[in-house]
Amino acid sequence: MIRFLFAFPLSLAAAAAPHLVPQPASLQMRTGTFQLRDGASIVAAPDRPEARRVASYLADALQPATGFHLKIVGASTPQARAPSIVLSLSAAPPVPAQPEGYRLQAGPRGVSIEASSAAGLFYGAQTLLQLLPPEIDGATVRNVPWIVPAVDIVDYPRFAWRGLLLDVSRHFFSKGFVKQYIDRMARYKFNVFHWHLTDDQGWRIQIRSEPRLTEVGAWRVPRLGRWWQIEPPREAEPDTYGGFYTQDDIREVVAYAQQRFVTVVPEIEMPGHAMAALAAYPELSCTGGPFRVNPGSKFYRQIDNAYCPGNEKTFEFLDRVLGEVAALFPSPYVHIGGDEAFKGFWQDCDKCRRRMADEHLKSADELQSYLVRRAEKILAAKGKKLIGWDEILDGGLADTATVMSWRGMTGGIAAAKMNHQVIMTPTQFSYLDLYQGDPALEPDTYSELRVSTCYRFEPVPDGVDPRLILGGQGNLWTESVPTPRHAEYMTWPRGFALAETLWSQPRSRTWDEFVPRMEAQFTRLEQAGVNYSRAVYDPAMAPVRTAAGKLAVRLSAELGGSSIYYTFDGTNPDRFSPKFAADPVLVPDGAYVVKAVIYREGAPSGRMLSLAVTELQDRLAKQKK
Repeated sequence: MIRFLFAFPLSLAAAAAPHLVPQPASLQMRTGTFQLRDGASIVAAPDRPEARRVASYLADALQPATGFHLKIVGASTPQARAPSIVLSLSAAPPVPAQPEGYRLQAGPRGVSIEASSAAGLFYGAQTLLQLLPPEIDGATVRNVPWIVPAVDIVDYPRFAWRGLLLDVSRHFFSKGFVKQYIDRMARYKFNVFHWHLTDDQGWRIQIRSEPRLTEVGAWRVPRLGRWWQIEPPREAEPDTYGGFYTQDDIREVVAYAQQRFVTVVPEIEMPGHAMAALAAYPELSCTGGPFRVNPGSKFYRQIDNAYCPGNEKTFEFLDRVLGEVAALFPSPYVHIGGDEAFKGFWQDCDKCRRRMADEHLKSADELQSYLVRRAEKILAAKGKKLIGWDEILDGGLADTATVMSWRGMTGGIAAAKMNHQVIMTPTQFSYLDLYQGDPALEPDTYSELRVSTCYRFEPVPDGVDPRLILGGQGNLWTESVPTPRHAEYMTWPRGFALAETLWSQPRSRTWDEFVPRMEAQFTRLEQAGVNYSRAVYDPAMAPVRTAAGKLAVRLSAELGGSSIYYTFDGTNPDRFSPKFAADPVLVPDGAYVVKAVIYREGAPSGRMLSLAVTELQDRLAKQKK
């Protein structure tokens, strides 16, 4: 096993270490640098198309910012003798039993990347791009010296499944943005794009055998407002908000992802979260409708949003839909959802009661399990394996199902103990739609997930066979994420933390050591025009009730080296204001507002937080509930 290692010559300061995310398994600094110049080549054997595919990707990635048109040449050509980038595939992997591993060596004569697979070469290329100045992520030519430090890196992933979910049902995102999202994923060595294509608020994939799914199910009334408080559709109001991907769009995105060694896993929700489909085909429900595609209005337990498992036409429909889905996606998996299905309408349905009697099912949970098992057989006949959210455990787990554990890790642990494969994605560590900082400073959502909490994610619980944990992923649900820029804001930098927890070995990383590497990525995102959150620099406030019944406030900072200054008198704090220590500070009588700001290295680092005392009292009341 290769140990994590920093071996710096004494002549190099520790600051010379490259700021890479995710952290490599082994990194040794060497003496000197390599400068990429116009006229350099990328060397890849002509008889190794996989290597030349990565070489072509790398040449394209380097061209916009450098302006260099690097030629791809064979090792025996004269150009290969000049300082160059060499990509080589070897029969023996640089790291035994690690097919995605690679070795990258850089020095004055050039850069070499060696791997036993094209994926390994690709990940080495991503590391090389991070070794270059941050301007490499820009879209226009920059006149900077393209210096690579001399290093010897051996690297490989901890987990095979390193994913991000993008929900395109609650809000539709263009094909172009989806490709940009995959680009940024690939830069940080994510390799699974979980595409949440259907839900109550929109059906986003063309199914030729069921045209009404996109004619009707892809569109809803336009609305703004807080999710679940949005006005329902009015009678005869036109459905003009939405969109969908044609099958050609799907193929294009899948091919684009494949070029970046990202597997696209589609999710087709069932039995619940199906209102968009039922708006198109109400006869597949227990109640018969009519239905409208939901714009974000409250409906749970009031309006049916689940397929009827007692109706054989449901399974005929699912067979046709999943057949077209299976043909579009090379992924070995199809995700069928399985979460949050309200079963109350089943209990009042004659067809469902008849199905339960015929199949000797004792509960509505077993009826859902029946539907999932039928879906499993449909997918197996099409060469696919089923993944579902952890509710598919209820009523009995399908024989070959993989469980995606989101309600904590309990479902994943239970599935692993049944010898099923598991993907860990617990809400408290991986839901990217939550607040990144104090709610008073952040766009409206619910609950909280700081980037430091993401970084503490450990996908393998104690007592579980690690071989059954495929990996994990972050999930960007988009009820409160209506635009591409906001989707980026919610993904980064928490995506950096998840990328590292899923790639790097746990012994090789600490939060304090991660922070400067994370901050270095901010410059790269700015060069790329990608939005991101700076909430990590902001203070947070929490109310406390003292033993004497007085209101106090606790201030916190996410980053080490932060000093928090505060005021109660309505003035804006600075470094001459009172400095928060560790214990909660009593709120003086008569104070109506608390303000706080963080300083790092003698300068303000983020936004000032201003919170009315009444808001602190409201937060305290919610804590008691």
